[in-house]
Amino acid sequence: MSDRLAKARRIVVKIGSALLVDGKTGAIKASWLASLIDDLADAKVRGAEVVVVSSGAIALGRRTLGLAKGKLKLEQSQAAAAVGQIALAQAWSEALRTRNIVAAQVLVTLTDTEERRRYLNARATLSTLLAEGAVPVINENDTVATSEIRYGDNDRLAARVASMMSADCLVLLSDIDGLYTAPPTRKDAIFIPEVREVTPAIEAMAGRPISGLGSGGMITKIEAAKIAVGAGCNMVIASGHDMHPLRRVIEGERCTWFVAPASALQSRKRWIAGTLQPIGHLVVDEGAVAALARGKSLLPAGVKRIEGAFSRGDTVSIVTARGREIARGLVTYDAADAARIAGLKSADIEKVLGFRGRDELVHRDDMVLVGGER
Repeated sequence: MSDRLAKARRIVVKIGSALLVDGKTGAIKASWLASLIDDLADAKVRGAEVVVVSSGAIALGRRTLGLAKGKLKLEQSQAAAAVGQIALAQAWSEALRTRNIVAAQVLVTLTDTEERRRYLNARATLSTLLAEGAVPVINENDTVATSEIRYGDNDRLAARVASMMSADCLVLLSDIDGLYTAPPTRKDAIFIPEVREVTPAIEAMAGRPISGLGSGGMITKIEAAKIAVGAGCNMVIASGHDMHPLRRVIEGERCTWFVAPASALQSRKRWIAGTLQPIGHLVVDEGAVAALARGKSLLPAGVKRIEGAFSRGDTVSIVTARGREIARGLVTYDAADAARIAGLKSADIEKVLGFRGRDELVHRDDMVLVGGER
């Protein structure tokens, strides 16, 4: 089972507040963070791309502001996050720099992964950072999020990010080593090493939050598992208390794996093919038909005509001149701009539109062929 992490090509790692921030001093646990950075660097050496979802901003900020212990009001949490986010970003930047890795701070809200237009923007930014060798460090934008739109915990945020980025593995580092049939303090509690389906019985095993610093618990981890596994991403809950927590998972330390039945790309394309209704049509030439059959993206040069009023991020149907649907996917331009660049080479897009957009009208990762996936 440890091979699932060792062989993963894209990994999302979530770190809880209780692991990263000392509950007594309110300071970053520098030695522990350094050991985790070593693990992340090792993953990059193996060829993996790494995304971090880090809690800790509110925990750091509340101590700096002198806020009392206990549950904070929303506005107090936002104020603490505004202060703590600076320290959190600095800690990650300095720690990653010791291994010659560039850190990037990314703050997101729920709508960034739910609205397709913003989803595409967020994914494009993260993909570019990964392509350039950086490690994005993500947190919920607590300073502007309201109680109605907040994720409420970084477990589910990490799962949304893993889904958005088509990750192979999501690692939830926690203050517990996995899922038990009952609270682990009970003598009759049985450890569950692997879960292949999140059933009502599995959900019933979740308990209350364990730490006093974070907002999550096993309930949110089970919710995260449903999101991740549904997107084709394996997820593991592992203890983060000791040094080198990722290395320990690879070496076989006890943890709970939630196993996805299909790959992330397969699950993503099933979502596009079966869930989203096309809003417009892109009529393509025979050259584009052949290119798509070979697994290529759809470039403007292969498009003869645009039909329908759609926005960037909407689902469109890709059809032949005779009206036969051959594929569908998420379009990267609004209908008006798509019509202006249809038939042109990608190098001419900036000259026509006045800005440097995507080379593709529909990227192959956002497209599914009718009758088969590529």
